[in-house]
Amino acid sequence: MVNLSASYISFLLCFTCINLISSHYLPENHVALFIFGDSLFDPGNNNYINTTADFRANFYPYGETFFKYPTGRFSDGRLIPDFIAQFAGIPIIPPYLQPGKRKFTDGVNFASGGAGALVESHQGFVVDLETQIKYFNKVEKSLRQELGDAGAKKLLSKAVYLISIGGNDYLTKNSSVSDEEFVSTVLGNLTVALKEIYKKGGRKFGFPNLLPLGCLPYMKAQSGGYCIDELTDIAKLHNAELLKTLVKLQNQLEGFKYASYNLYQPFTERLNNPSKYGFKDATTACCGSGPYRGVYSCGGKRGIEVYELCDKPGDYFFFDSYHPSEKAYRQFAELMWAGNTDIVWPYNLKMLFQDNAFYCTDQFSISMP
Repeated sequence: MVNLSASYISFLLCFTCINLISSHYLPENHVALFIFGDSLFDPGNNNYINTTADFRANFYPYGETFFKYPTGRFSDGRLIPDFIAQFAGIPIIPPYLQPGKRKFTDGVNFASGGAGALVESHQGFVVDLETQIKYFNKVEKSLRQELGDAGAKKLLSKAVYLISIGGNDYLTKNSSVSDEEFVSTVLGNLTVALKEIYKKGGRKFGFPNLLPLGCLPYMKAQSGGYCIDELTDIAKLHNAELLKTLVKLQNQLEGFKYASYNLYQPFTERLNNPSKYGFKDATTACCGSGPYRGVYSCGGKRGIEVYELCDKPGDYFFFDSYHPSEKAYRQFAELMWAGNTDIVWPYNLKMLFQDNAFYCTDQFSISMP
């Protein structure tokens, strides 16, 4: 009589689970992409909320390079998540708030321009991170209805979760608390959000850190041409503490994997040496007005009707007073996708998309080759 070990029986049960789920709509190697954050990742969610033009980009000349119409993205074309979806072989991920029939098996994008980890950052004008997580919980319920509990758990545990958050919290900081305490609060809110995603099955996460906030054209226009060191310093502090937070979560949460992308470094390199990366200008924005086109008037809908627009957005590192051009976003996405450990650590996104680890039960995990 054959004596089967408990682990082998668990394997057989899980293998049966795999076969049952794989017959339920989705290819075995399917990996969804869920996106949270701010204007670096927003594909147009703010088109569908009650807000002002300061928090929208659904007018000309936004979108002109790739889409040929304004989608609501704060650039002339695609953003980092759009390129990541392309590299992963899945469709561009749509905004969650876009009306119409919605199918979430490829993922969905919750990001909102102007959003922060703190509810009070641009409160009333954006979809804050806490609300984005509430929307994700609704999507999880929808997926369970469509795929069944096991199918939804499989999809969510194999999915990759991209999160860009924090910049708006520091740009709007008017609190008297110390920078250290403020950063701790921002990262505390991010941790709550990550644990909520983890509880629903999320295991693989990607984070760009903060760019040098004080060196945006808007900031240089305010300061007479200089980077505002106070803003860049708090971005550096956030970045250092974010790394510590992710290591702590990896130790606390079984199966938690992440790609920590040092966006600050390639951003700074392009500011300092634009021609090396194919840009003619990394000081002045393509679209805006005033010094460095740092007045946030691109499109003429934000209280100032007159604005200047360059002929070739690809020559410019910045498209508007705050946001990079599509060309810059493509370069950033390529590094986040396949960069080495000097720039994205301990995994890059390509590794996370190709990692087929998933969870059949809370106690048992298996990684297929």
